Amino acid sequence: MSVGQLARAVVQGIAAVKRWMYRHGRPNVVMRYANRLDALVYGSRWLLPRRSAVLKVPGRRTGRRTSIPIVVTEHRGAGYLVSMLGPDANWVRNVRAADGQATLYRRGREIPIVLKEVPPEERADILRRYAALAPAARPHLGLGPAAPLERFQQIAPGHPVFLIVAR
Repeated sequence: MSVGQLARAVVQGIAAVKRWMYRHGRPNVVMRYANRLDALVYGSRWLLPRRSAVLKVPGRRTGRRTSIPIVVTEHRGAGYLVSMLGPDANWVRNVRAADGQATLYRRGREIPIVLKEVPPEERADILRRYAALAPAARPHLGLGPAAPLERFQQIAPGHPVFLIVAR
């Protein structure tokens, strides 16, 4: 086995584990704890890059605010949130139930926002940018940033994208 083949096998193995940790569009118990830790770190002022944030949105059943570590995708002067897990991810369902009303905790500041869903036909460029910024999302998207734009157009209906608008 060559080094390239070994590297591909390792990457495919890691991708399979990540997909398993998010079976059925929800994090398993291991990922729930990891997400809690990530939410603390992502919301910190100093530890992570500008694209890291925590989305806080009321739960659609309980009304209690939930915190989700997330990557903010900057593209053509605007910020976007992308669901790597698709339309059934809890945060997507909560955002839709709250009519887009949410809070973004970023670099030590809470910013009230409204999330506007981007139509599927306008998502391909944003998804490609997201794949470049969030390597951990690539196993869920099934594409890397070098994939042709047509492939991103094909997966766009299955991955909601939201434009961030300050309230």
